[in-house]
Amino acid sequence: MTIEEIRTRIEAVEESYEFFLAFAAQGVRDDRSSPSGGQLRDRLDRMADALRGLAGGVSRLVEAGGLGPEGPARRMVEVLGRDAESALAAVELVAAREAVGSQLVDNLNASIHVRALLTDLFLLDELLGTS
Repeated sequence: MTIEEIRTRIEAVEESYEFFLAFAAQGVRDDRSSPSGGQLRDRLDRMADALRGLAGGVSRLVEAGGLGPEGPARRMVEVLGRDAESALAAVELVAAREAVGSQLVDNLNASIHVRALLTDLFLLDELLGTS
């Protein structure tokens, strides 16, 4: 996975999170009756796709020497992997629901797993910009 591919995945996660914030603020009871419901499903899928294999791609970047000293970088990849898997589980659970309302999306946004992932990605994005 190239640096650009990693950045594209980071962007997909960040954009999805921002959409989730807007969706949660709408007070929608059921995404199926909302004009933005289709977009919600698309964003859930995009976020899940971006998370699958992300840590593996970053790990390959570490092996190529593209993220800094290998020891600390490898440990950070382990953290990223755990946080990405935890956030992915939450995203997939929400996506599997027949109906998704704003309250559920708000709880997804508030999830410590999603927030930990976001801070990992902010750090990673910054490191990629300075490596």
